[in-house]
Amino acid sequence: MQEDKETSTTGVAASSSSSVPVIALRNVCKRFPGVLALDNCQFELAAGEVHALMGENGAGKSTLMKILSGVYQRDSGDILLDGKPVEITEPRQAQALGIGIIHQELNLMNHLSAAQNIFIGREPRKAMGLFIDEDELNRQAAAIFARMRLDMDPSTPVGELTVARQQMVEIAKALSFDSRVLIMDEPTAALNNAEIAELFRIIRDLQAQGVGIVYISHKMDELRQIADRVSVMRDGKYIATVPMQETSMDTIISMMVGRALDGEQRIPPDTSRNDVVLEVRGLNRGRAIRDVSFTLRKGEILGFAGLMGAGRTEVARAIFGADPLEAGEIIIHGGKAVIKSPADAVAHGIGYLSEDRKHFGLAVGMDVQANIALSSMGRFTRVGFMDQRAIREAAQMYVRQLAIKTPSVEQQARLLSGGNQQKIVIAKWLLRDCDILFFDEPTRGIDVGAKSEIYKLLDALAEQGKAIVMISSELPEVLRMSHRVLVMCEGRITGELARADATQEKIMQLATQRESAVAS
Repeated sequence: MQEDKETSTTGVAASSSSSVPVIALRNVCKRFPGVLALDNCQFELAAGEVHALMGENGAGKSTLMKILSGVYQRDSGDILLDGKPVEITEPRQAQALGIGIIHQELNLMNHLSAAQNIFIGREPRKAMGLFIDEDELNRQAAAIFARMRLDMDPSTPVGELTVARQQMVEIAKALSFDSRVLIMDEPTAALNNAEIAELFRIIRDLQAQGVGIVYISHKMDELRQIADRVSVMRDGKYIATVPMQETSMDTIISMMVGRALDGEQRIPPDTSRNDVVLEVRGLNRGRAIRDVSFTLRKGEILGFAGLMGAGRTEVARAIFGADPLEAGEIIIHGGKAVIKSPADAVAHGIGYLSEDRKHFGLAVGMDVQANIALSSMGRFTRVGFMDQRAIREAAQMYVRQLAIKTPSVEQQARLLSGGNQQKIVIAKWLLRDCDILFFDEPTRGIDVGAKSEIYKLLDALAEQGKAIVMISSELPEVLRMSHRVLVMCEGRITGELARADATQEKIMQLATQRESAVAS
């Protein structure tokens, strides 16, 4: 009974035969200048458990895991390994204790082989230590792949592997340190469904071998499949730990955001009689874009659905002038537009929010106000000088209007959460007063609370008369937001669905309608 009492006190139910967790964090605090990032946080992980860690961006998840993996040092609190206090002051010390982390952004060298990446700096040697023993290196890597039941040649250069396979190399690297704990940060962000299934198989195999896994993700459907328990953080504080299978998603979301989110399908206004603001006819570029034609109306959110590689992003980039077209016409407000560069597109009132906001949407090293003004610098130039006061006032207006969470407009963009970075990119195009907006995967990598805010923002923009193309791989998102849905497969538009007729099943049917199947 004493053991049950202790379990209920911590709010954590052990999932292994041992009552002592392999890892326990107790009352951990971490301060950065002007910010209390972690406030008396706790976390437990049992051997052979997948423990999900959830929270909005900025909740403190990554900070807590960086303390566990030795990247940061805690200001106070305890780290227990098998019930005994340990000090972790650097990543190598965490690795020596059997704690490995697989970051969302992979840390591999493309010109080296898989085996060389796994054992870099620790290679087996021969001839009195003068030469690397490549045969032994490959043998040891192959043994780890065998443990993972992974069919991969250890001598393959990492640059020739898919992102999913590169991720497997990262996992193998962590296992090469005899890791008992693996921290996975958004591991499926760049994977397709088949690759996710393979990752989950490996995770379950590692579970069976007693490895404890911390799984950080915003994807609720994945967590249902793979997680035993979920711990929720909010604003740098620990909220609760609950069993995954016995807890509703609404409950978890409410814990994450501190409020209930409106998940109901809204009924958008009818836009079918609104003016056509954009029409494209017969766009072609190799096999990426094949005879694509569609219209977009004022105040409409037009959803673009399809599988990876269907050509949706290629169409958006071509219309925006980022990639050349071989044929086709672009008509804006009834007049033919010649768009050969992004500058031409912007001049015609088109804005494009890339799916890769950090590389193509933001200058992450610049501050918030500079990013917001980036596409409108001409209006802030006075006789050759920048009007910094006007830039600051404009940025502050959009920070208030879009509820961007930032200490000030002088804060560097890289220090903000993904959801707030996305809002900065939106603010940039609103300041430019674009009336046609392409949103490419607008909620990728952001949490449910920020998603809800982005949805409300898109609705508000449409109500103001902005015409929006929303490209998304999340079918519930497409169905929730779109007035109409266009579906693409292999560079072609394979169908159009009215909102009332659109279902996930119909979209997937059109998304897999390959040309050979159509012809037969």
